[in-house]
Amino acid sequence: MEKWNFKSRMPIASSPAVEGDTLYFVSSAGSLAALDVATGKPRWVLPTEYERKFEAKNLHGLPSAAQTIPDAWDLFTSSPAVMNGKVYFGSGDGGVYAVEARTGVLQWKFQTGDVVHASPAFANGNIYIGSWDSYLYAIDADSGLERWRFKTGEDPAIHNQVGFQSSPAVVEGTVYVGTSDSSRFMALDAESGRLKFDFDAKAYVFSSAALAGDLAYVGDHNGRFYAVDTRTAALAWQFQTEASKSDPLKVLGPEGSLTPEIFAPVFGDFQDMYIDIYRFVSIGAIMSSPAVDRGVVYFGSMDGNLYALQ
Repeated sequence: MEKWNFKSRMPIASSPAVEGDTLYFVSSAGSLAALDVATGKPRWVLPTEYERKFEAKNLHGLPSAAQTIPDAWDLFTSSPAVMNGKVYFGSGDGGVYAVEARTGVLQWKFQTGDVVHASPAFANGNIYIGSWDSYLYAIDADSGLERWRFKTGEDPAIHNQVGFQSSPAVVEGTVYVGTSDSSRFMALDAESGRLKFDFDAKAYVFSSAALAGDLAYVGDHNGRFYAVDTRTAALAWQFQTEASKSDPLKVLGPEGSLTPEIFAPVFGDFQDMYIDIYRFVSIGAIMSSPAVDRGVVYFGSMDGNLYALQ
């Protein structure tokens, strides 16, 4: 039975966070909203400077090279994280925000070089978050000062595989993060930013990892769900959606890699991005982030199913 609902002016493409009697979410307009858990009534709203999708000229090689194109693959807004009386989130204005949870008063803003739609992780007094400027940042949670940054790949020609859309997870001082610049799932040392392991995920990773025991769980655009041993970086097991197995549009190559030929242009412009998204729908791409509870891992798929695996 529905308890209440809140109608946002814009779509909601982030996950909520609940702390005490308050629920927090980031709207597609970029605002951080705080609602009363019991009634759904707004308590306060903090707007950001502006919200936008990642955009670039010649994006994905689409014409014209002189036109700035918003990225249809920029699917999410940042989800808030609540810790020690503050709410942390990223914004399309390139900022990482820290807001007093009770009042909505801005505490600090850290400016990155591009859109921040990844969600923050908190550990050891730091906020860890990636930006579309191709850096993963460690930011002091109290002061907003940078601790370190880790540089990932760039694609200055067509901006096809660049930046962070997935969000880091931190356990015992290790940061786990997926990328789509080279289809990797990585572990980094939280203090130094040093690469600890690099797992070949075969296709894009927008999903954020869930950690339980010695396993990291993460979804992949190829319709596979991976359980990776965090000690050895070896694949412990994998699950594959039925749509991925049947692969009606022949999107996948051997062992779940993407078939380059299938992504040949149809219209030769931005519409091809939406066609590609449909292709990933056809194989049950797993873009959502899993949750683990009492030995069961839960995640959603673009095939319209919610899965629970023992």
